[in-house]
Amino acid sequence: MKCLIVFGVIVAVFGAFVGYGYLVFSELTRPLPKPEFSDSTYWGPGEAKSYVPDKKIYEFRLDVPQAEIEDLRQQLNRTLRLAEPLDGISFEYGFNSYALDQFVEYWRDKYLTKWDERQELFNKFKQYTTEIQGLNIHFIREKASAEAAAKKHVYPLLLLHGWPGSVREFYDIIPMLTNDQNVTDYAFEVVAPSLVGYGWSDAATRPGFNAAEMATVMRNLMLRLGHKKFFIQGGDWGSIIGSNLATLYPENVIGYHSNMCVLNSPLAILKGIYGTYFSEKIIPSRFFYDHHFPVWDKYADLLRESGYFHIQATKPDTIGAALATSPVGLAAYILEKFQYCTNPGMQQDFGAIVTVFGLEPVLDNLMVYYLTNSITTSVRFYAENVSKAYRDLQLDRVPTPVPMGCSRFRYDLPSVTDWQLRDKFPNLKHSMYFQQGSHFAAMEMPAMLYQDFTAFVGKIGLHGEKPK
Repeated sequence: MKCLIVFGVIVAVFGAFVGYGYLVFSELTRPLPKPEFSDSTYWGPGEAKSYVPDKKIYEFRLDVPQAEIEDLRQQLNRTLRLAEPLDGISFEYGFNSYALDQFVEYWRDKYLTKWDERQELFNKFKQYTTEIQGLNIHFIREKASAEAAAKKHVYPLLLLHGWPGSVREFYDIIPMLTNDQNVTDYAFEVVAPSLVGYGWSDAATRPGFNAAEMATVMRNLMLRLGHKKFFIQGGDWGSIIGSNLATLYPENVIGYHSNMCVLNSPLAILKGIYGTYFSEKIIPSRFFYDHHFPVWDKYADLLRESGYFHIQATKPDTIGAALATSPVGLAAYILEKFQYCTNPGMQQDFGAIVTVFGLEPVLDNLMVYYLTNSITTSVRFYAENVSKAYRDLQLDRVPTPVPMGCSRFRYDLPSVTDWQLRDKFPNLKHSMYFQQGSHFAAMEMPAMLYQDFTAFVGKIGLHGEKPK
């Protein structure tokens, strides 16, 4: 009898444990409704009650005083006090000091001597500023060419960059999107903003400006320009902002395309662990295994390479002060990210950045941060996105009906599988794997990204196209 009682207690405890585990699992993995969210929060200086919005759109043209360029040249001409690399070390400890010395020499003696030429390139597209929610927002606005508009279906497209990028990333892909191309029936009016706190856009003046708030500003910018419905394309933070925008304002989004398809919901994490051991059940081909798995190796690599993320998410003003006061330090910090985002076979190669991106585009991007003194305000975005207020929104658990397209470049951050992605985007229209390319796809492989984006647009069937 005692044995039966003990057995009954064990069964009851086990049953309670299983039942509780099921309830916890269900609570953590169930889809959530879209949260209530304000679309008019004031982020500018002073008090909101005294704010009088300026809805005008002003032309913008970059015009840097020559004295500022000369001051930078003098700073770069100071003797560098860099520690020599350890024997046998290339970039394993960060950006190599020998390579940095060469970059600084080129920046000072060649790049800056042709600043007028670089500035003209910055001004090749039409640019504007306008005030949204108290913040002055800079953006490129390039309409479809007359030839393309006469032959193609034209739609507005919001292009979103990330960190440590800028609108300079898009200078090769914008002409492809706006001009007459034979590969698609679509052309686009491109709007490429500098994110809030980046480039020539104002920074928020108080804490709390996270990716959902950024998405709201970007959506309101498109509404200001007369675009009630539009496409979104983004990578890095631009991908997360684009996802938030599609989630919070699906009525405004025709389709959302990402080249960094990530999800951090509990269900996505559990499915990722499952996929490590049963990948053949969830990926279209064994050739794509390394894009996703093994999960433990991907996590280890992220841990190894995410020291910058931790400091930017906890003490952004500290690292910001160090970088804002030293153009060489700023260069080392940003160039190291581009060095890593080549591919594993080139990460220790002294010519990797030149081979993959070219010197001028990378230095152009660096100049955006230097000229606008936006390094501190840009890295604060990390702190805002690990805050409790943002995490409590749990937007990765809110199903989004917007048509979605995903392109995965081989050496980018590990993306999720379609199986995981459909929990968030049940209307997944397009999924593509590339066996090359990395994080800065618009800069490294603009033609591939363009073709993938337009393939996604064609699959939505806006004009009766049948999915291929």
